[in-house]
Amino acid sequence: MIVIVAPGQGSQTPGFLEPWLAEPRFADQLGAISDAVGIDLVAHGTTSDADTIRDTRIAQPLIVAAGLLTLSALLADGRRDKIDGIAGHSVGEITAAAGAGILSDTDAVTFVRERANAMADAAALEQAGMSAVLGGDEAELLARLAELELSPANYNGGGQIVVAGALPALAELAANPVPGTRVIPLQVAGAFHTRYMAPAVEPLAEVAAGIVALDPTIPIWTNKDGSRVSNGQEFVDLLVGQVSSPVRWDKTMASLGEAGVTGIIELAPAGALVGLVKRGLKGVPTVAVKTPDDLAAAFEMIDA
Repeated sequence: MIVIVAPGQGSQTPGFLEPWLAEPRFADQLGAISDAVGIDLVAHGTTSDADTIRDTRIAQPLIVAAGLLTLSALLADGRRDKIDGIAGHSVGEITAAAGAGILSDTDAVTFVRERANAMADAAALEQAGMSAVLGGDEAELLARLAELELSPANYNGGGQIVVAGALPALAELAANPVPGTRVIPLQVAGAFHTRYMAPAVEPLAEVAAGIVALDPTIPIWTNKDGSRVSNGQEFVDLLVGQVSSPVRWDKTMASLGEAGVTGIIELAPAGALVGLVKRGLKGVPTVAVKTPDDLAAAFEMIDA
């Protein structure tokens, strides 16, 4: 059982698309996506610096575009029929929706552009941030978060939870961490997947209302609770609500394990999710498609 996974915001690095754009087919595809969203993703994927591509309005379309490039190669030549499932982490769920046939590529890039703008606008309303918390007892951590009025934003599995909220409260958590934990501040400009993103929900719902969602032709799982979703419109509704609710990647991985996954391929910009899989689904083979050179290993896993 081979499953494709699509990474979320924070997985991008400067110049990560340069090897892809050396091939004309990918360069043409990214140019078309750039035109569709009105953002120079070619420059941002090759020459823009880390601070520039950290901007939510750029990062999210860039990550989805990279995933669409990878999917166009992975699912060609009859391999689509050999894929047993797909799932995405946070904004990667939009990539996954395109891969599953719920969204057209055009609707996917339109949706991610509007999602990025809505979340950036919401983030500008209040100063807030995010930190990764590694290790420790989950119940004890959640109790501490409640004391500090912080929220769990990403349950990533493998002993990692990303928390979000007011900057002074995050600083207090870092200064006095729960025993057995390590707190790592993240370079993001907002408290994503929490109540701070509530203002982004309504404008995104308006965008979703204009999208024709098809039912998935590849099994797809949601970050909402890890369940498999068979109705395309339901999945799009979940994409809207997801911006202000926690990402339950831990439950998504648990569902993949229960379904009998035997191999996982991560789309570009790959690395983060295969790392979580190695801790949360120990023993499951993985392929991280960082550059076109990694496609051969992915093809071998699919064909096998």
